[in-house]
Amino acid sequence: MSASLPVGTVQVLPVHGVPEVVTGADLPALLATALAPLGGLREGDVLVVSSKVVSKALGLREPDGTDREGLVLRHSRRVVAERATPGSGTTRIVEAVAGPVMAAAGLDASNTGPDGGVLVLPEDPDAVARDLHTVLVTEHGIPQQVAVVLSDTAGRPWREGQTDLALGSHGLRVLDDLRGGSDADGRALSVTARALADELAAAADLVKGKLGGVAAAVVRGMGDHLDDGTGPGARSLVRTGPTDWFGLGRVEAVRTALGVLPGTGAAVDVGIPSVRPEDDLVRGGRAVRLALHGQAPGVTVSGSPADGYAVSSEDPVLAGRVAARLEVALAGEQVDVGVAVELAAPSATDDAVPAG
Repeated sequence: MSASLPVGTVQVLPVHGVPEVVTGADLPALLATALAPLGGLREGDVLVVSSKVVSKALGLREPDGTDREGLVLRHSRRVVAERATPGSGTTRIVEAVAGPVMAAAGLDASNTGPDGGVLVLPEDPDAVARDLHTVLVTEHGIPQQVAVVLSDTAGRPWREGQTDLALGSHGLRVLDDLRGGSDADGRALSVTARALADELAAAADLVKGKLGGVAAAVVRGMGDHLDDGTGPGARSLVRTGPTDWFGLGRVEAVRTALGVLPGTGAAVDVGIPSVRPEDDLVRGGRAVRLALHGQAPGVTVSGSPADGYAVSSEDPVLAGRVAARLEVALAGEQVDVGVAVELAAPSATDDAVPAG
């Protein structure tokens, strides 16, 4: 930490003067020049850089007119949730190839510069942060004891609005693990771990903003939280596998259990819920299609949310299975209505066919 700052003080400084970044631009050189009025970087500083300028410099663009929904799926590892948006197609929350769970895989069609197109995120943001750090140190005289964070904007579960998070990181302990210590009252801390990299990305956004064209910020006073660059990067903050308790949205979990995965053609055929309120008739119709998906022919569903539904088939096993699926599908759609099973009488032709 700089001796000029009282203990515990953190400064967030905007880095003005980074020009419009185009494909092939020397981003480290542009940043080094813009940092000069601040006296460059000091030991213990964290340089937070918008991922947008990184994507521009690396030429990570898709051309205008590309199928956006297909583009989102191509830059995703899995779909978490999806909703139909009137006039805008389908909005999907995904685990992006870049790492985080976010809307539309982080694709960005705003402020893309003269090259136009749609900006996409780097596949390995931690490696990009490491490379940026290396060039700044070896070619521009930046101290080794600084950290680089790539930031991007995303929403968060259970919270309105968006904030910046750490997409990539190098030289910073991304998680400030306080477990094993004690709180101010002397009680043992067993679960507290601060997402330090995300906190710094959000703090930097206070001076970068979305409209001012400020591509980077310096967070000064974080020297105690830097590492030698061998620790885990920002990707380690993403919960996956058994630690991810919310791997699917509520609706998507029900639909997946019934064999219709989000992001697939089957999901489109069944119908994707809207971001806007829908009446029981619409949601009930979607539940019926979900219940019938993948089932053998010879079963029909009649009725409505107002009167209840009836499942009819000559095969009692098939009728019972579809009825059970329909009850689950209706519960997933939050339509509270009963389901009955009706056995259809076999046809004369069927009577003439020997059993077995």
